[in-house]
Amino acid sequence: MIVDTIIGIIATLGTLFVLLAGVGIMRMPDTYLRMGVTTKAATLGIGLILVASAIYFNDLSTTTRVLAVIIFILLTAPVGAHLIGKASYIKGNKLWKKSVMDDLEGKYRKTGKNISLPRNMDHDKETH
Repeated sequence: MIVDTIIGIIATLGTLFVLLAGVGIMRMPDTYLRMGVTTKAATLGIGLILVASAIYFNDLSTTTRVLAVIIFILLTAPVGAHLIGKASYIKGNKLWKKSVMDDLEGKYRKTGKNISLPRNMDHDKETH
């Protein structure tokens, strides 16, 4: 009885975070803010839902699989969001008009060539 209540609370919290991630995708004004919302909220929501399923099944095999999936999501979601954000920036997606500062301004060429090299390194290579 009490375990069912705990499972329900954890699953509901997870579902709420996934819902907030979905709303954030629709409401945020630019690509970079959308990625921040989805990376944080969706990862937490999916993790909570998986924890609820591990508690529900109460099996070592299921628990180890759930832990493996949670670790995989925690490792890949931030890296994927970072790479998508970097590609979006280099491609030329504009920041929200109310953004205060652009930390990457002037560090990358926005042509798509040599995107792994910062602008100053690429410039030094061309002049020699």
